Amino acid sequence: MLDFKSILKMATISLKINKMRSMLTSLGIIIGVSAVIIMLAVGSGASQKIAKDMESMGSNLLMVRSASAKSGGVRMGTGTRPTLTLKDAQAIETKCRGVFAVAPYSTEAKQLTYGNQNWSTTVGGTTMPYFMIRNYEIEAGRGFIPEDIKNGTKVTIIGQTVANELFGDVDPIGKTIRVGNIPFKVIGLLKTKGSSGMGQDQDDLIFIPITTAQRKVFGTDFPGTVGMITVKAQSDEVIDIAQQDITDLLKERHNIGKNQDNDFEIRNLAEMQETIKSTTKTMSLLLGAIAGVSLIVGGIGIMNIMLVSVTERTKEIGIRMAIGAKASDIRIQFLIESFLLSIIGGMVGVVVGILGAYLMYRFAGMNVAITPASIILSLGFSAAIGIGFGYYPAYKASLLNPIDALRYE
Repeated sequence: MLDFKSILKMATISLKINKMRSMLTSLGIIIGVSAVIIMLAVGSGASQKIAKDMESMGSNLLMVRSASAKSGGVRMGTGTRPTLTLKDAQAIETKCRGVFAVAPYSTEAKQLTYGNQNWSTTVGGTTMPYFMIRNYEIEAGRGFIPEDIKNGTKVTIIGQTVANELFGDVDPIGKTIRVGNIPFKVIGLLKTKGSSGMGQDQDDLIFIPITTAQRKVFGTDFPGTVGMITVKAQSDEVIDIAQQDITDLLKERHNIGKNQDNDFEIRNLAEMQETIKSTTKTMSLLLGAIAGVSLIVGGIGIMNIMLVSVTERTKEIGIRMAIGAKASDIRIQFLIESFLLSIIGGMVGVVVGILGAYLMYRFAGMNVAITPASIILSLGFSAAIGIGFGYYPAYKASLLNPIDALRYE
């Protein structure tokens, strides 16, 4: 009876004798594993990018916007009918359940100037809770204080892009810029957030107190109105309760009857985020499944080559059986050969996959993330493919009759 060590040695020698065939047999596994690594890296990278973008947006968010206006039967789009006010925001904060923070927000594009530098950007009028709600952090200076909101102070907090364009390497804190023709003192500088999931530069903006925006910067025929009210719920569990309470409260405040259309719209960003996460997960699984097909094709290649090998080595099998090898020894040897082909191909495929993922990141600019789980999954799958597709040739070899095998030409 041959021991496992001897069987492993003979399997290794057999593969070395047919180096070219062994290499070509492993090629399918190499391609399959590298494809799985690359596809999973792309999927994981996309998931991480989306998660980062969502984190920068904030969590448990409800966006309350004015409804669309109509002109000559044409709907002008969400926010074109100014119906929300600062008092609505205050009422939501004090009367609705599950609400953690509330911030009114209005925005317009304005031209900024400092010395001989100018820059066009988005000016947002809001209150201090908005920065916490949308995960903006102040890197230098300070935020708004209650007196800024109460008195409509001409102060501003600017993003990194605006700071770079107007001030370069100069510290912007304490400097005075013009928003349109109105001077504003820079009191704060925001930390960099980068681009959003839609490619928008989240650092190319400035913030001013909402009251200052209403009274001195944004021209409006509807004093006291705001474009949007941003609400952060206490948790995922109560966000639906908060949304329903806000709907009921605004209907009551705006005197909307049962059969009348709402003059506001509420967007639940948590639902949108969950939908995006689910879609991304599905795409990652789909990419992995497509790549997995390559592994199966590689497994079929191993099975075919092993069947050919059994036929070519029929006399060898007969001699081994004649001197005492059992059917199980023959079966184990061929299974080991198949396993070695697949696992070696798998390890080479991992290296090729990591290199391919890096090249996609380096030259295509794609977000990729190679995780230990994807490597373990690929190697495990390739090993399973080797054993699974190698079993039939091994089983067929073990069934050979020694006498018939020795007579085989």
